Amino acid sequence: MQLIILQEIIKKKANKSEFAIITNLESGNSEIFEEDKPIGVDFKKYTDQINYFYKNKKNGVIENTNIFVETYIRPIKVIIVGAVHIAQYLINYAKSLNFEITVIDPRGYFATKQRFPEITIINKWTNEAFKEIKTDSNTALITLTHDSKIDDPALQYALKKKFYYIGALGSKKTHINRCDRLKEAGFSENEINSIHGPIGIKLGGKSAPEIALSIIAQLVSETYNK
Repeated sequence: MQLIILQEIIKKKANKSEFAIITNLESGNSEIFEEDKPIGVDFKKYTDQINYFYKNKKNGVIENTNIFVETYIRPIKVIIVGAVHIAQYLINYAKSLNFEITVIDPRGYFATKQRFPEITIINKWTNEAFKEIKTDSNTALITLTHDSKIDDPALQYALKKKFYYIGALGSKKTHINRCDRLKEAGFSENEINSIHGPIGIKLGGKSAPEIALSIIAQLVSETYNK
């Protein structure tokens, strides 16, 4: 691989860009592939197959060719509101996954570096915290506090920004009350129904690690369905 390509790969990974490296295993020729950008002559006839690998986040050799495609996917931002016990287990499960986690909680005695090492923590109220985070439809939100003053502004922000996954912890009764507040705030029934509440898939577990597992399982499922 040419040095200039290697340098460009390092730069793109540092910037958390999405791209693929396409390589002719016979000749050793490589180049960087990005969606909607021209492709080199050596690989042009394989554009459809390369796009398939890229869009499906797959690595491998294109059938009946010597062309290897290796995709680099931007980490998915996961914002956890509430530095509670469940959040610690969630982060442990997520460590080996392609998630970039931020924890928001204005309660400084919960959100500490001792409890959440190597994680971005924002000790501010939700509305203020979101001013410090760049988000888009590739972002996920998990609210865990049960405190409407903390959770509701986050849910409203995520609905407005069309996060691909929004989940809120709480009982069925808590969720009904939450939905009523969102209706009063002007959100449609379709928008409110996009919230996973109570959060997580039904595993039947009750402990903090079991609840966290049900949440991370649902998050992974929705990540691959988006």
